[in-house]
Amino acid sequence: MPKNNFVFSKKMKLFTLTVIGVVIGSFVVVSPHKEDSKSKSLTFSSEQEKEHRRAQEEEDSKLADSRQQSGMEDTAVQQASLPNLNSMKEQYDKQISDLLKRVSELETGHKKHPAVQFLTYKDKKRILVTGGAGFVGSHLVDALMFQGHEVTVLDNFFTGRKKNIEHWIGHENFELIHHDIVNPIYIEVDEIYHLASPASPPHYMFNPVKTLKTNTMGTINVLGLAKRVHAKVLFASTSEVYGDPEQHPQDEEYWGHVNPIGPRACYDEGKRVAETLCYSFAKQDHVEVRVARIFNTYGPRMHMSDGRVVSNFILQSLQNEPITIYGAGNQTRSFQYVSDLVDGLLALMNSNYSLPVNIGNPEEHTILSFAEIIRNLIGTSSKIVMLPKMEDDPQRRKPNITRALTYIGWQPKVGMLDGLNRTIEYFKAELSHAKRKESFNVYGHSASKKSLDQDLAKFSDIKRHNTL
Repeated sequence: MPKNNFVFSKKMKLFTLTVIGVVIGSFVVVSPHKEDSKSKSLTFSSEQEKEHRRAQEEEDSKLADSRQQSGMEDTAVQQASLPNLNSMKEQYDKQISDLLKRVSELETGHKKHPAVQFLTYKDKKRILVTGGAGFVGSHLVDALMFQGHEVTVLDNFFTGRKKNIEHWIGHENFELIHHDIVNPIYIEVDEIYHLASPASPPHYMFNPVKTLKTNTMGTINVLGLAKRVHAKVLFASTSEVYGDPEQHPQDEEYWGHVNPIGPRACYDEGKRVAETLCYSFAKQDHVEVRVARIFNTYGPRMHMSDGRVVSNFILQSLQNEPITIYGAGNQTRSFQYVSDLVDGLLALMNSNYSLPVNIGNPEEHTILSFAEIIRNLIGTSSKIVMLPKMEDDPQRRKPNITRALTYIGWQPKVGMLDGLNRTIEYFKAELSHAKRKESFNVYGHSASKKSLDQDLAKFSDIKRHNTL
């Protein structure tokens, strides 16, 4: 290699090393200052971030407090309406539960019936109850079923209701026949309780000819059946056979005081003819008959629109409507509870006494005092309003029950206040049920459905809020 090139190369290396050294020195000298500046900048940024974070936390805390306060106010408002909605929800849940239970029973084919007494074939009777779905008839059916007998109910459902006897449908000892007793019936029975007939003034006046046919032709058909199968018959007559009595109290020997062409004659005279038919069949064809003259009766399963004194007064009082009395209110009645009547009918059927027997409670009250008793029991503010007197309305009614006490050993047991309280509870339940049906839009009222939907939506919102 030439000498000059070697020198130049050596100088270039020294120059290069010098430049590199200067650069490294600059870096070593300048770097600490830049690092300090960067550290200061990071420290400043960290303090700002902490301050900003503190401010944000304070703002969030204030916002949370505000939301909590607002939430507490909303909850207080919602909780105020919660009890009513809870009560409504409980009612709906109970009704839905009952419906689901009934659907399940229908699907499985199994239904739980009330427990009944076991009777041997020798002791078990085949019993027909005409009008067995009615007020009195359904209670009589209950008593006979509990005793273990085979019971057939025959009813055209003019005033009777399946609801009264639905708890027995499907039981091996029970049979229901939809039939009008004006037409003949052919079955095998041992005893017949003939109760078929409308019994309240609005019902028996609705179709007077039909009322007469039921009590005459219907009774002929019952007695003809009893004659064919050698069955014993109990005919449910009435205190109306005494009309507007001139004898007080009324005993079974009194022939009565009846207007044969008045508005009540279809029922009064129909029952009088039916009694005549019973004793004519007894004398001519040796049919074994019993006749019960039933006085005013009240209790659960009374028809809500039957127009009788007890049902009218209770419903009017429960709804704070005026209590209506026809006349001055000084006419008297004697009221017996339905269970006492059923005991009397059973005792008469099982006795050997064949003459008419009064079945009633001899405790006598004026209509006005009776209205005041019911109003006080319910605690209503209903006013008592007097309306014009009804035509042929009996002025005094009280049974002499000496014959019942002597020959069949029967007398009423249920006190009036006890019986009225049971009946009031029944009508309260019926009114509540009617309101629930209305709120469930049974009859297609869209306003009721809209209201129900709104209430359920409100309940769901409250429940969701409380859950969260």
